[in-house]
Amino acid sequence: MTGIHQLLFSNFSTAVADAGGFVVIQTFTGDSTWTCPTGVTSVDYLVVAGGAGAGGGIGGGGGAGGYRTGVLSVTAGTDYTVTVGGGGTAGNSSTTGGDGDDSVFSTITSNGGGGGGAGQLGGDTGNPGGSGGGGATGGSAGGSGNAGSFTPSEGNNGGADGGSGNGAGGGGGAGNAGENGASGTAGDGGQGEEIGISGVATVYAGGGGGGAYGAGGSTAGAGGAHPALVSGSDGGGGDGTANNTTGQSGSANTGGGAGGGGYNPGSGNGGAGGSGIVIVKYTVPTSSPLIFKGTTKWKAPVGVSSVDYLVVAGGGGAGSQAGAAGGAGGFRTGTGLSVTAGTEYTVTIGAGGTGGSSGAKNSGVQGGNSIFSTITSAGGGYGGAAIAAGGNGGSGGGGGGEIGKAAGSGNTPSTTPSQGNNGGNGGSGSPNYGSGGGGGAGGAGGNGTTTRGGDGGLGQSSSITGSSVTYASGGAGTAYGGGTAGTKAPAGGGGAGGIPNSIDAGEDGVANTGGGAGASATTGSNTTPTGASGGSGIVVITMNA
Repeated sequence: MTGIHQLLFSNFSTAVADAGGFVVIQTFTGDSTWTCPTGVTSVDYLVVAGGAGAGGGIGGGGGAGGYRTGVLSVTAGTDYTVTVGGGGTAGNSSTTGGDGDDSVFSTITSNGGGGGGAGQLGGDTGNPGGSGGGGATGGSAGGSGNAGSFTPSEGNNGGADGGSGNGAGGGGGAGNAGENGASGTAGDGGQGEEIGISGVATVYAGGGGGGAYGAGGSTAGAGGAHPALVSGSDGGGGDGTANNTTGQSGSANTGGGAGGGGYNPGSGNGGAGGSGIVIVKYTVPTSSPLIFKGTTKWKAPVGVSSVDYLVVAGGGGAGSQAGAAGGAGGFRTGTGLSVTAGTEYTVTIGAGGTGGSSGAKNSGVQGGNSIFSTITSAGGGYGGAAIAAGGNGGSGGGGGGEIGKAAGSGNTPSTTPSQGNNGGNGGSGSPNYGSGGGGGAGGAGGNGTTTRGGDGGLGQSSSITGSSVTYASGGAGTAYGGGTAGTKAPAGGGGAGGIPNSIDAGEDGVANTGGGAGASATTGSNTTPTGASGGSGIVVITMNA
């Protein structure tokens, strides 16, 4: 099974703190990185893993993802890994539901829920996990919970089949074990746990209900309902079915287990588990910047009327087989951008563009745009293949040197002040066909010559984080079969060009700088590596009353 691979934050909200700072609540619904702000020494956390899939054909309910909450010491300026577990895959009458994936924040790991047992053709026990999966028809046992043996426990056991063949066990939940099946009824999923860390009381990690034999008049289990719903919520746990229909899937970003499939006649499949979630809450001094390295939604706090901002897009990828360098991502900065308290603003972090594929003369890929509110910085232009022009973008990509191709244009689309500069043109041919350098936020990329690659365009500095940091320099060009590579910009994340007369992909742009990729080199035997990739972008804001 697979987890969530995109980088996604949501519902990032803040409120005025009593001690002159802001209480920040940041919710992660996909894999990312959290940068600890200056002045923050501890966070409250909630880490919920992915819920499990359920079995089919009177299958056991999926166990909820592990649920852990507490206070964790952190260090300002440190990047902490955040992993949000995906939900387990749906099972059927012969295949147990897939286990959920683990969720991780720093040193805190919650284990994925255990899959619900397969029914008619399996008769399987539930799997162990954060909370265990329910046992399927045939007298099967439920899986054990609290797979990490944590104190306090991260979850509970799944329920067993009642032995009658009519009702499977419910998946365990964070708040209670799954209910055992019985004659005439399947077990309900264990109830979830309620917490108000997000600012709104929410129930997470309910277990999935077991599937039932509808032809015999049996009743399917309900999600998250054993011994009762919590505040009327199933905690994302899916209901089982008593027919040859698919059990209800767990709700996304709750860690809920899936409901088991029933039988009447024929077997219904189990549902899929709900994905997990990570939430951190902390108090930040009003002067501390907030640094975003992944896509997010930020809710403007009460008392904040404007922000100062830096928005840098992803750098462009380089062309392959002696192709040209990528341009830097667009660089935009400003002060006093009005925001409205209580309004949620989308923040998008542009990915670096990938390099041209190997085996032919292929151009790179433009970097992704970065966005904060009304401010958009354009991704860096791609480096052209040896026989292709560079791409337009925040800063333009370099042109290929085999026949003197043109560079891409920077500041595209146009902004005032300019977000970037043009790339460098390719050289006019033999003997070494120098490729153009990528443009940077602080200067154009250098032109290639017949013997030398173009220099990478200079970056631009910003002190919004409290110290001067240079971003968004272009990648350096290189030469073919000999000659000299262009000079890499001294700062700003742009990559170095590959070493001439070698098989060298060039250097990737540095992550979270928007640097363009360095150009690839080859020997002249038409052997070529994939081009280098651009660096991802970044958004930084400071809040003003």
